[in-house]
Amino acid sequence: MPEHNDGNRRNYRAEEYGFPSDVITMLLVIKMGGSILKEGASSDLVSDLKELLKENKAVLFHGGGVEVTEIAAKLGKEQKFIVSPEGFRSRYTDKETIEIYTMVMAGKINKQIVLALQSQGIAAVGLSGLDGAILKAERKKKLIAVDERGRKKVMDGGYTGKISKVNADLIQLLLEKGWEKREEDLGKKPIEDLLDILFEELSKGSAVPQGMDMISTLERGLILRALQKTKGNQVQAAQLLGINRGTLRGKMERYHIKKEVLVAEEE
Repeated sequence: MPEHNDGNRRNYRAEEYGFPSDVITMLLVIKMGGSILKEGASSDLVSDLKELLKENKAVLFHGGGVEVTEIAAKLGKEQKFIVSPEGFRSRYTDKETIEIYTMVMAGKINKQIVLALQSQGIAAVGLSGLDGAILKAERKKKLIAVDERGRKKVMDGGYTGKISKVNADLIQLLLEKGWEKREEDLGKKPIEDLLDILFEELSKGSAVPQGMDMISTLERGLILRALQKTKGNQVQAAQLLGINRGTLRGKMERYHIKKEVLVAEEE
């Protein structure tokens, strides 16, 4: 690597990672731990990010393993953890686990973060390693784990893998070009718009299942709006909400949103 002065360092990194140097100078990479997100992205956290993004661009990575474990337990799928010979503890990922992991990480936590950012007027897009082939990995055929007695054992690799390639083309495109913030997408006053939905749902009283918190009530209202806008088309509504149809159907069941309820509220 060349001498450690700012100009050479910028040019070196730009050439190495394929980003233009003017992007590198203001690119922040932020890791958000699952413990921070367990109760949802706080308003203080989002406000701090908004301040940083006035003069910078950012790529956020988030965790959420604890929530994956909790939701897996609710679904009746016990999570298995193994310890490597080096002492690292990790989740053993079989087919059911990878499906739950994807649902929670990409379908729930990721979209909650996007919603929190957009509610502050921050243009945000949520991606997973699958989108745009950002990440490619090689599946492990075998794993070596250590049991409670310290004995090594060989296990099937399941759906565990190691990242072999990072394709930054999509991220680079978004950082370079960005996109226009359309008022119909974000709204002139996004927080007020979301609160309008919240208080509209709260005012209905019996239409909202008992025991729901305000965030859940808001999410229910957003789902209803999307379904009404698409005249009950679940595929189109899921696309508007940035989730897949399976996740939407699960939320409709959770919030007791049935076809007859949707028709009644439209009338």
